[in-house]
Amino acid sequence: MITVERSFVVGLSLDDLVTYLEDFGRAEEWDTGTVRCVRLDEGPVRPGTRWHNTSRFRGRTTELEYRLVTREPDRLVFVGENKTVTSTDDLGFRAESATLTRLTYRASLRFKGLARLASPFLRAEFERLGDEVAERLPAAAAQHRP
Repeated sequence: MITVERSFVVGLSLDDLVTYLEDFGRAEEWDTGTVRCVRLDEGPVRPGTRWHNTSRFRGRTTELEYRLVTREPDRLVFVGENKTVTSTDDLGFRAESATLTRLTYRASLRFKGLARLASPFLRAEFERLGDEVAERLPAAAAQHRP
């Protein structure tokens, strides 16, 4: 398994940042690997809500179905899956002030079958993607300031 973690401050209140990130379709705005992310159901976002995510990694396109598994006032967990990988995005939130929130972003990838053999060789690439999320997400979220 590969796990990448970044912690950084975003210029939104805790509630506003959670509201922004609970819609995983917005991953297109802050995740450089996401090409497209479309919600598969309707109604309010809640545990069980699903998205179809198309990502590009190392020149290849992959598709995963993500679902929101945890929705707490200070934590969101999304799990995406296809035949070769299970991807977990675990987002923890802590208010730094009324208008600043510390986000701890942890992405874990568990490869299945023969894909597990590639895991050690992919760590550096996922570390780079983690850096890009930490750089891009604060600006993307700030554009949704209420």
